[in-house]
Amino acid sequence: MNGSHTPTGGSARLNTGVAHNARVWNYWIGGKDNYEVDQRVGEHVATVFPVIRDVARADRAFLRRAVALLAGEHGVRQFLDIGTGLPTVDNTHEIAQRIAPDSRVVYVDNDPVVLVHARTLLTGTREGVTDYIDADVRDPDAILERAARILDPARPVAVMMLGILNFVLDTDEARDIVRRVMAAVPSGSFLALTHPTFDAGIGGEGQIPAMEFWNENAVPPITARGGADIASFFEGLELLEPGLVSCSRWRAGADPAAPVPQYGAVAVKP
Repeated sequence: MNGSHTPTGGSARLNTGVAHNARVWNYWIGGKDNYEVDQRVGEHVATVFPVIRDVARADRAFLRRAVALLAGEHGVRQFLDIGTGLPTVDNTHEIAQRIAPDSRVVYVDNDPVVLVHARTLLTGTREGVTDYIDADVRDPDAILERAARILDPARPVAVMMLGILNFVLDTDEARDIVRRVMAAVPSGSFLALTHPTFDAGIGGEGQIPAMEFWNENAVPPITARGGADIASFFEGLELLEPGLVSCSRWRAGADPAAPVPQYGAVAVKP
């Protein structure tokens, strides 16, 4: 277990007595920006659901592959990363700007610890832009209005929504958020999304007791969904190959990792 590390900075919203997703996720992927309470909850979840660390690593690897594909093969130069979480290594702007230094990346999150670290660590190239919006995924209009100050609304945008819609408990609301965001970006834009599932075919049944514990002991509350509901977030978009699959298997090469109960896909707006 990591030694307890006290993130710097302060906020009226910062509650160090309750585990928070951004900090627990940071703990699972080996980061140090978490508190003892995050470590305790993270360890218990990992005991109930041992694959959770594999899920966290697979989700991060999906991010790397998706951004590299979009910036490289598809020439995307604008990224809107909603629900970025705590910075670690190979963040969206680092991957994109290695390929195209003039890439413009806007991060969105509403956790005060993320805010403090984003402002100090998320620095990009001189040619590009890296910025941060303190906003909630449930307010897409505010996100879009503020992102439009930084991103060119006439040019394609890659919208990254990795592990964020699982915090919107109502599926209709989550679907509406995606529709509103994707309606505001032009043709040729992309949606990259990951989401935990309870589908038994990829081990998702183990999520249920782990999420019950989480919702009693940490914030924000979380839900998993079946593959059909997750697929519905891509309505009106065209999925890139291989479609909606375990994120550990998405374009993972000739020797992919074992499947994890977290779906991932990338789609383009026609």
